[in-house]
Amino acid sequence: MRKGRRIGIDVGDVRIGVAVCDPDGMLATPVETVRAGPRAIGRLAELVQEVDALECIVGLPLGLSGREGPAAVKVRAFCAELAPAINPVPIRLFDERMSTMTANSLLREGGRTGASTRSIIDQAAATVILQTALDSERTRGSAPGETFVRDR
Repeated sequence: MRKGRRIGIDVGDVRIGVAVCDPDGMLATPVETVRAGPRAIGRLAELVQEVDALECIVGLPLGLSGREGPAAVKVRAFCAELAPAINPVPIRLFDERMSTMTANSLLREGGRTGASTRSIIDQAAATVILQTALDSERTRGSAPGETFVRDR
């Protein structure tokens, strides 16, 4: 398992959830929800720098069949904007199927429902994405997902 803090990002049209892990790469925790829009890239770049991130793990929304659809195209376009702002920190795309459903379930189990979850669901989804990626790396012994390459 590689040492170093990673940032997990759940990209949405309205909000972007952010999570971070400890320096040993064991446990992901929620950080904040960033409003999507013109200032989002700058705030994410600040967070990457603040935690001295080894890499960014960005959730890639695949369909249940594993195919990329319009949402995945949006995430790749977002990563194309984010990459130069956080250079040289690499971006890894990680399958986020079911992350929001898992986050919703975890929040419900914790007693949060309805409107109280809206403000943190994106952070929770980012935490699920990052924790799943960390667990995958620990199990497989190699970096999870795919390295984002700008001109794919």
